[in-house]
Amino acid sequence: MDQGHIASAFDRDLDAVQALIMKMGGLVETAISDAARALEMRDTELGEQVRQNDKLIDELEEQVASEVARVIAMRSPAAGDLRTVLSVLKISGNLERMGDYAKNLGKRTAVLSEMPAITGTGGALRRMTQLVNLMLKDALDAYIQRDVELAINVRQRDADVDQMYNALFREFLTHMMEDPRNITACMHLHFIAKNVERMGDHVTSICEQVIYLVTGEMPDEDRTKTDRTSTDSTLGKV
Repeated sequence: MDQGHIASAFDRDLDAVQALIMKMGGLVETAISDAARALEMRDTELGEQVRQNDKLIDELEEQVASEVARVIAMRSPAAGDLRTVLSVLKISGNLERMGDYAKNLGKRTAVLSEMPAITGTGGALRRMTQLVNLMLKDALDAYIQRDVELAINVRQRDADVDQMYNALFREFLTHMMEDPRNITACMHLHFIAKNVERMGDHVTSICEQVIYLVTGEMPDEDRTKTDRTSTDSTLGKV
């Protein structure tokens, strides 16, 4: 088999695996938006649907891992191509974790639907999830287009997610101090907000893979985290 044919076969395999990544990313985006809507509308049926659909995301991650192993075994990719293949594996892992966090939102919807609503938090959480979803879309675009500038931009935008989380954290504390009956609901909402904040961290990890894939180097400086809740109160330790 000549080198040109080998390269062509590798490109076809890579395109197929990247198509799985994009399908997985689309399912994660839907899971996040549906989970946020279920929470805001107190729609337990939609929340349960998000939980059930997470199985599809898990199955795709397993399929990606299987395809990556097959490509490595059959094509023996050289250093640059191997980096591309392994980046797919890491990105699928980030997407699977984001799907898990969305599932957690769906699970807590049923619990929160039986409690008094905490004024203003539903809309704030929706805006936070919308920001993360837009970041995810741009991160996946950056990956497909090998766009380092876009990846850097998305990575920096995670600071906005952290700031929104910090604001929600303070709001939850205020509600709990004003009325102890709000404590249980606010604790659930805090876990939800923290899950969304961690989704943003996984998006930044995808962006770092894009940067590494294109440049061969991870970003020089660590992104500054603006989540200060773990030092403010034990509530931030989840």
